[in-house]
Amino acid sequence: MKISLTSVFVDDPVKAHKFYTQALGFQSKEFVQDAQLAIVVSPEDPQGTSLLLEPRGDSFAKTYQEHVYSAGLPIIVFSASNIETTRRGLESRGVKFRDDLAKPEWDLQNLFEDTCGNLLMLQDENKA
Repeated sequence: MKISLTSVFVDDPVKAHKFYTQALGFQSKEFVQDAQLAIVVSPEDPQGTSLLLEPRGDSFAKTYQEHVYSAGLPIIVFSASNIETTRRGLESRGVKFRDDLAKPEWDLQNLFEDTCGNLLMLQDENKA
């Protein structure tokens, strides 16, 4: 069994779709702006796990998202074979890393915001 689709709560799926495709470089798998339906996938594995950018609304998801964010924890951990090259590429597309949240003793480094209410993390794929 494999993971086919997973979701992450965002405050605005349309805005999130723009960030995940333009800043992070993911491919749009399905995007219906009027329905707030946004699904993206890694260009490195287009048949792999898809990510549904789920509207959080004012439900339990908003509370959950806010608590995880305020705790300084990443909601998603991405991996890359070359952290420095990937980080420089992301920074050149406007991604701002939060080095103030780094906790090397917890192995939390390379944290950044998705501009839609979540912290994300980039780690070496050999540690994933």
